[in-house]
Amino acid sequence: MSQVQVASKKQVSSGYVPPLQRTAGQPPAIAANGGLSYMSFERDGDAGTAEALKDALAEIALGEGRRIIEMIDNAPPGPIATKWGLGFRDYQTCLDYIRAKGIKAPEGGLALPMPYTIYERPTYSVVSSNAVWRDPARADLAAILRRNEDDNLRRDLYFPQIMRDARRIAEYHPGLSPNSPESMDRLGVSLAHLESACANFYDSAEVERVFYPEIEKLLLEFFPGATDALVYNHDVFDKDYTGDRTEDQDNKNPGVNANYANIVHNDLNDNSGRVRCRELLTKNLRNFGRTQHYTEAEADEKMARRFMSINLAKPMETVEQYPFVLCAWPSFADQAYITNYRIYDDRVGETTRFTYRPDHEWYWFPQQKSTEVSMLKCYDSVTDGSVSRWSFHTACIDPTAPADARCRKNVVVRSYVFF
Repeated sequence: MSQVQVASKKQVSSGYVPPLQRTAGQPPAIAANGGLSYMSFERDGDAGTAEALKDALAEIALGEGRRIIEMIDNAPPGPIATKWGLGFRDYQTCLDYIRAKGIKAPEGGLALPMPYTIYERPTYSVVSSNAVWRDPARADLAAILRRNEDDNLRRDLYFPQIMRDARRIAEYHPGLSPNSPESMDRLGVSLAHLESACANFYDSAEVERVFYPEIEKLLLEFFPGATDALVYNHDVFDKDYTGDRTEDQDNKNPGVNANYANIVHNDLNDNSGRVRCRELLTKNLRNFGRTQHYTEAEADEKMARRFMSINLAKPMETVEQYPFVLCAWPSFADQAYITNYRIYDDRVGETTRFTYRPDHEWYWFPQQKSTEVSMLKCYDSVTDGSVSRWSFHTACIDPTAPADARCRKNVVVRSYVFF
């Protein structure tokens, strides 16, 4: 869409609209409306959700997503040639290719299939709590959106990738310790140590009461110059959990996830890193942590200084299967990200996806222990290229794990760190 077209549909927003922003040297994002936040199209306090839903339906009607799926479905058996290299429909076929070609990883690493999108257009996902799913009057609309939700992962292919041992970062970047803030600045990836007093990570109230303050203390001690840290929500992952998994956002209970995010992605981007921060400071929107009391002017002042969003993942027991894996910033600093819009009733979140590069610098923590906290950067307000802006991540299947290996049980918390 041209800037003229965007200007013609733009509304006067009463909410916070982040200015267009891009890291030095980074190409424009693959995004709707020239990269403008949907807050630019707010109507009657809807945070741009109506415009986002309209654009989602227009994107579906365009049919490009279905054409990608049909191309994958109709391709001959075997690898599929793409402009990024050979991709594979399924994990096992890609793994067979890796083994046949003798692709090796350095000591402590893995060579394995990694799922990347091959759809270079902005995508939309209507979250499960959106009222559209429960509105009988919009059942036909919901059916269209449901099919699109189901299609999202069908536009991915597996590509061969190398996973390095993150505990050996100093071997790849001499003098750089993975247990340092310098590692976060350069790579967007770090490792910390924590012996938590939280006894039950399935009890969301205990996690908020005990674990959140522990993580905030860890962050303030880890990053020199940090003045404030806010943990604002968490997720629990356990495929084998047999208890109640029910999500209850109103009571700050995320439930227990049975599925691991098996897609290369990042949780935030240029817009959402700032929008999400301001939502928390001024509105406490979906804030599971300490209540915030900032006026808009006070939030502006706080966000005028450097701030970062950090995700931290702590296992409940040693990880045997479905490890959490992270990609280091320098290897994609000049790569355009693809925006994925998550449509709520009261906000439009923005996450990102990436296409494959063979030289993406992936890391994992083999047999990550319960006292090891992996840290990844989801956003940094510094845009001059002097530090990493974000990393991206996914879950993966460890092909070397025994067949009876236990699936990962861990808790992931999301935070902001202010300087």
